[in-house]
Amino acid sequence: MTESCKKPLTILLASPRGFCAGVDRAIQIVERTIERYGGPVYVRHEIVHNRTVVESLEAKGAIFVDELDEVANDRPVVFSAHGVPKTVPVEAGRRHLIFIDATCPLVSKVHREAERHHESGRTVVLIGHAGHPEVVGTMGQLPAGAVLLVKDVTEVEALDVPDPLNLAYATQTTLSVDDTIEIVAALRRRFPAIEGPKMEDICYATTNRQAAVKAIAGHCDALVVIGAPNSSNSVRLVEVAAHYGCGKSCLVQRAADMDWGWLAGAGRLGITAGASAPELLVDELVAACRARYDVTVEEVRTTEETVVFKLPRALVA
Repeated sequence: MTESCKKPLTILLASPRGFCAGVDRAIQIVERTIERYGGPVYVRHEIVHNRTVVESLEAKGAIFVDELDEVANDRPVVFSAHGVPKTVPVEAGRRHLIFIDATCPLVSKVHREAERHHESGRTVVLIGHAGHPEVVGTMGQLPAGAVLLVKDVTEVEALDVPDPLNLAYATQTTLSVDDTIEIVAALRRRFPAIEGPKMEDICYATTNRQAAVKAIAGHCDALVVIGAPNSSNSVRLVEVAAHYGCGKSCLVQRAADMDWGWLAGAGRLGITAGASAPELLVDELVAACRARYDVTVEEVRTTEETVVFKLPRALVA
């Protein structure tokens, strides 16, 4: 198609988008572990929820497994950024495995909060999605039954607690900011004595990416979130876009998955990426748009991110 025949398309590029400090740190941990010990290096679960990242690390010498019983005794293992139940490092220690924990420091903070509340005799109410690795890891910090999981206001209203005067709440770090505010408000209405974190558990990157989508959603005819279907923060971005004025919003893993018929008639396309999606996938989608449209790109930045997390001492010594 010649340039003159292409229809115009304005791309509103949300910023911040893509990798957060926790994801960047986790990927570096796997790469540094391979450099230090040679391949293969085992990784328990996807280090982050993105196939492009996983495949890139596989090419460098990483082997991704579901459980420790798949790990060879003489090879290192890295735990994913989502965190793991306490039983996992205990088992790794029992087998004398070299293990490196790539849990995001902001997830580790939630773990410590949950432990502190448990030591103070409080039942912990965790706001999150059942089965998500982060939730499994957080619940696995405490004995069975010490954490009660709720995903919405309806479940809060039905919640049965052992002692309403000894409660605390924590949250998964990748939830919808707006939904979580409603759930916390419902918890406080039902249980006025409930304790909460001094600062909300939802991580800065999740908050910032949702704010950037809110800023562009009402100005877009369609909005694409680049991310994996099992990425909680990416799925939340699609929901936020729909709620804030762009009902035509969807999740795609990369440009090859794009349904171009879906985009027909759109003059303004919003693009963002979940916290585990590399920028090269954004570039790829913009290039695919340029092949089909006369594209103008406008970046809409709502804040600057300067957060950096240190690598484990074992990898920098």
